[in-house]
Amino acid sequence: MAALFLSIVVGFFIVLASGRVAECATGAWTMPVTGLGFCYDPFEVYFVLFNGALGEPFYTWQPSIVNPDWLPFTVTWLGLMPGWSPFNSSLALTMSETTLLIFTGLSVAVAFRAGLFNIGTQGQLVVGALLTALVVVAAAPFFPAGRLGGVLLISLGVIAGAVGGGFWGAIPGALKAYADANEVITTIMLNFIAANIAFVLVAGPFGDETSSVVATERVPEYARIDPWFFPGHGDFAELALIGGLAAVIGLYVLIEHTPFGYDLRISGIQPIAAEYGGVNSKLTTVRAMTISGALGGIGGSMWILMAEGRWIESVPALGFDGIAVSILAGNNPLGVAPAAALFGVLKGGALEVGFQTDVPTELVGVLRGLIILFVAMPEFFRMVGSYVDVDEPESGADPGVAAMDDGGETDA
Repeated sequence: MAALFLSIVVGFFIVLASGRVAECATGAWTMPVTGLGFCYDPFEVYFVLFNGALGEPFYTWQPSIVNPDWLPFTVTWLGLMPGWSPFNSSLALTMSETTLLIFTGLSVAVAFRAGLFNIGTQGQLVVGALLTALVVVAAAPFFPAGRLGGVLLISLGVIAGAVGGGFWGAIPGALKAYADANEVITTIMLNFIAANIAFVLVAGPFGDETSSVVATERVPEYARIDPWFFPGHGDFAELALIGGLAAVIGLYVLIEHTPFGYDLRISGIQPIAAEYGGVNSKLTTVRAMTISGALGGIGGSMWILMAEGRWIESVPALGFDGIAVSILAGNNPLGVAPAAALFGVLKGGALEVGFQTDVPTELVGVLRGLIILFVAMPEFFRMVGSYVDVDEPESGADPGVAAMDDGGETDA
């Protein structure tokens, strides 16, 4: 929370500084007392960012009765927008980003808990997404069109994505375990390999000849994960979010309450001690990277079946964003969901900032970077906390005695 607050404060001044160097006919915000003008209004940026990501449930107004001429600033009030519905396309986009980031965040988190730096979630997502699209398109003629056929194809597609991503994650896991290869290097390299192999395959034998871009054929409509309440063009389905939350709980139980999870955590903390304790650290490494890759592959399946409907060359950088989500969550599966929601809001709201203001959307990316920067420097906040005076009773003293007034008695 301290990192989030500090990033908002620092981001406020970065928006101001950007507004000073930018050129505009009239200032969007004037600093009270000084009268200094700025091209960008940081209050408007934050309001549009969070309000737009939710589908604009609030509106602002400035009643003249509370804005007398002698006040150096303007008082702005918030009101609930009449007729606002939570089932809107803007919130659907935010929830879509959140759902996809849950899977990629979990992918990175499970590797980090095993002491492994999986920078290859993006490649695992690409492979899982491609395999999902190809398997569903190829298997569609063998399944009946309708609800039953759709359920079977969706299940088959998710399994294919998990298998593809898991296989791509197992490769650097095996290289780390049995060849002592640095997993950071191998996973980064495998990102490029996955992207280029997928491009060649789709540009060649597995591409859609009727498409003007490099893409596969679209999966059948009945094989898509459709929304229940949200509009269809929002690329969000509640069932996918439920699956993501189930994965959060399942992974938490696996890591914290099973023998395999204990082996995984101990291997990540102290691999030598784990070996002495009877843990097969090499096998645990391969398994952890396989699970990590499978979760990234399922994220690719969700991107295909919920959002895009086909594999296309412009795969979003969800795997790299998953690293930021995992860091913000402290690599705890239970923290991945709220961290993904925050990043979903920032990504969804950035589009509204670009539509409704003159502020570059890159400044929202700066805010995301600041959050990660401050989360990654906990010693800074510990240093600040060391200067906070907290009165504590002396060691060994009776708290009741310490609470007495001079010559008085403690309360009952």
